[in-house]
Amino acid sequence: MTTQNDSLTHNCNRRDFLKMSAGAFATLAATSIPFPATAKTMPMNVTTISFQDCLAMDPVSMAEKSVQVKAAFEFLIKTAKTIDNASLRRTTVEILQNPAPRLMELYPTDIEKEQVKQRLIAANYLKKAASYDEFLPPCKDTNHTVIPFYAAPGSGYTSHHSYPGGLATHVAINVKAALGFFQAYKDVYGTSMNRDVVIAAQTLHDLHKPWVFQWQKNGASRTEYSIAGTGSHHILSLAELIHRQFPTEVIIAQACAHNHPGTNNDEQDVVNWLTAAAILANQNAVSLGLLADDGQTLPQPRHVEGFITHLGDHDWVFTVPAAKWMIAKLGEIAQKEYRLTSADLETRKFYTLRNYVFSQATLEQLYLIWTNEGETALVNTVKSIVTP
Repeated sequence: MTTQNDSLTHNCNRRDFLKMSAGAFATLAATSIPFPATAKTMPMNVTTISFQDCLAMDPVSMAEKSVQVKAAFEFLIKTAKTIDNASLRRTTVEILQNPAPRLMELYPTDIEKEQVKQRLIAANYLKKAASYDEFLPPCKDTNHTVIPFYAAPGSGYTSHHSYPGGLATHVAINVKAALGFFQAYKDVYGTSMNRDVVIAAQTLHDLHKPWVFQWQKNGASRTEYSIAGTGSHHILSLAELIHRQFPTEVIIAQACAHNHPGTNNDEQDVVNWLTAAAILANQNAVSLGLLADDGQTLPQPRHVEGFITHLGDHDWVFTVPAAKWMIAKLGEIAQKEYRLTSADLETRKFYTLRNYVFSQATLEQLYLIWTNEGETALVNTVKSIVTP
């Protein structure tokens, strides 16, 4: 296990939010979110606002107003605090509170950016025409996150959890799922596994989505580009942990979030991602122990924590199509109830309505209301969140 940099000191730039959420959810169990499992309509604690007031809000304020988002984020903090290893516990919590792109310390000028760009191109991990901002998103301060973790979307603007606070709800689901697999393996197989690794890897697997999916002036999120055949957030998150000298076990497990090392082809993806991340961190994946000596596989035997991390990152199977259907349905509701035009559906007017509605009830909860109770109940719920 490599050592961590004990000099890391991050401060959340949204202290008021953290104080409020800590107070409101101080009674949360470390492994549970207080969402009812069997209610026909899940109760919502939402402040109704007018459409005009909605249009005046920004995505960060929306996330801070959401009880659901606060609960999810507080769950992540509380669960991270159960990590036994003191150093890993501290740095995991610090990143949740301030996922600053410290990686950018390595790129003070375009000279360094061009050098790493050429290395990535030579390895066939980046297209030749890529601009610097495509693989290294804009960043004004390497010591502070662009937007808070709890206010970031969970994916691109047409994909899963694509609303303010979506990252918190996405990762909360993932952590619960990963811990569920961990406990099931422990109960059934009687195996000894590293719970710390599972929590840290799953909690931080999307740590740079706040950097990659920055909110834009029109209310949508920044477009993500690809590195090494996957979304750049995955590679940048791995590179960040390499730069911060996280334990190799955590980095390897985190790399497995997007694919598993169970077949040669699948493992090659993970190898490529770790190699690309090491390039961005100005390191060598083999020398760090992230890959086997020949650089062709993960270190062997392959640890089960990586498979558990991969299994835990599968909420997208439901939430990607649910997002597609709900975005389209809300567009219909917006035109009928809020008198938006079809052209408005690709403007800040609809994006702001969408961001507020989805952040307060969550897109996923609204989809469940639609499927369980019908379209009328969905429409009434939306109108109870934002009055036309």
